[in-house]
Amino acid sequence: MTSNTSAPAVELRAGPREWFGLLVLLLPVTLMTADLGVLWLATPYVTADLRPTSSQLLWTTDIYGFLTCGFLVVMGTLGDRIGRRKLLILGSLGVIVSSLLAAYSTSPEMLIVARALLGVAGAAVLPSTLSLIIHMFKDDRQRATAIATWVTALSVGIAVGPVIGGVLLDSWWWGSVFLMGVPVMLVPLLLAPALLPEYKDPNAGRIDLASVVLFLAAILPIVYAVKKFAEIGWSLGNLAALLIGAVFTVVFVRRQNALETPLLDMRLFRTRAFTGALLTLLFGMMALNGVEYLVPQYLLVAGELSPLAAGVWLLPGAAGLILGSQLTPVFAKRIRPAFVITAGLVVTLVGFWLTGLAGPDKDGIVPAALGLAVIMFGVAPISVLGTSLAAGAAPPEKAGSAAATGQTAYDLGLALGIAVTGSIAVAVYRGAVDDNTPAGIPAEAAEAARDTVGGATDAAASLPADLGAQLVAAARDAFTSGFQATAWVSAGLAVVTGVIVLALLRHIPAIGAPAAEAPAEPEQAGTAESEPGTQPAAAVREESTTRA
Repeated sequence: MTSNTSAPAVELRAGPREWFGLLVLLLPVTLMTADLGVLWLATPYVTADLRPTSSQLLWTTDIYGFLTCGFLVVMGTLGDRIGRRKLLILGSLGVIVSSLLAAYSTSPEMLIVARALLGVAGAAVLPSTLSLIIHMFKDDRQRATAIATWVTALSVGIAVGPVIGGVLLDSWWWGSVFLMGVPVMLVPLLLAPALLPEYKDPNAGRIDLASVVLFLAAILPIVYAVKKFAEIGWSLGNLAALLIGAVFTVVFVRRQNALETPLLDMRLFRTRAFTGALLTLLFGMMALNGVEYLVPQYLLVAGELSPLAAGVWLLPGAAGLILGSQLTPVFAKRIRPAFVITAGLVVTLVGFWLTGLAGPDKDGIVPAALGLAVIMFGVAPISVLGTSLAAGAAPPEKAGSAAATGQTAYDLGLALGIAVTGSIAVAVYRGAVDDNTPAGIPAEAAEAARDTVGGATDAAASLPADLGAQLVAAARDAFTSGFQATAWVSAGLAVVTGVIVLALLRHIPAIGAPAAEAPAEPEQAGTAESEPGTQPAAAVREESTTRA
């Protein structure tokens, strides 16, 4: 019997072409998540050059992630119809064009549009890469290794984006941070036809355009309400936007339940492990990205570092994420994933406490950089285990859809982290500037300082030296207050994430344990509590991660 089962496995094993193809797929994956953070260090330079309002600045950073989230499922369905490789090529071309448009933007509106197009193109690339990996690697162990590498590439992109941005900004203008996407995306554009197979689902359903519209109509009004709250507080318009988003959410869910081939299969949410994995990804990434978004700006504003120096100080954060990602599967083989994730979240609380200690001067550089490193180390288990748990919680025939939904939650959490905590930081900044603006500052200069730190610096140049220095100091103090508030809010989100993990995921055994026990306990295979799709897939993936 052993010889009969081993022969097919040999035939299924991937060869050099598939592994080189995997390298081609990992490059755009890393770039897509790097683009979420590549603008962080460039923000002060964009502010000085294009002079966006605080609302426009938030939209510039947020819209990429939100449109990527909004179109992930849509592009996944489109890839089933036209072919995954073809969609990857089209998406790569879209990233190149939109990157050039962003790099040479001459107004805030132009940059926002370019980032929006970049988000849509990114949504075409990400699901194509995962689907092609699943199709290319038919051997279970090799496929698990390839998927684990794909997940790691997502995390590495987040970590190295600000670092690469710092190197580019030290030598070129702010638009150069977008140009790095051009040579990266030329690789899949040129090599995909030779190294990657084409794949279509012959039974794919039609794209329901109404569902696409409803999905976006549900998300965008809620995002708008969050942003406007930071500007003007609660208002009738904000409440109306929230209500509209909620109504469209209900309509979207009802339509998905009525469709034979829905855009998003709502039945997956009946599985506790699937829902728990999505919520863990959502809130965990929100907790991470709020602080990760502001630390680079803090190093530039309060630390008065050059972009290159700031990038160097961000390297410990990247090292923390890599180390945590390598240790996670080792621990998860012996300890339940929920406990591994929760332990990591406890570690992040130390990191948030350190970043909360950072003051408005150069003395805060060390606690800010060290705090970010601790946070990245602690959040690594969510990045490594979250997507695998989401995909493994679904039946085999729905694993691809579950993985895409998990990726949506991951990206949406990153974007919401900027929107929610960024909005809080802006609100605290403006309140502190209003309270501490020196007497004698002209109204126009005070309003510029209230908008952004860059505005305060520009306004100070036209004031007497002493008065200008006081205005800049007040703006830096206000920025630090907003930064510290963000750290405490993110710590609260980490606690919420821990509660979700323990409540919904603690029943999932340690990696490898069920695989050994399953034959002895077949009566549990169909119970709702054991959720058969969850552990075997997750176990194989994490064991492969350890071997890799």
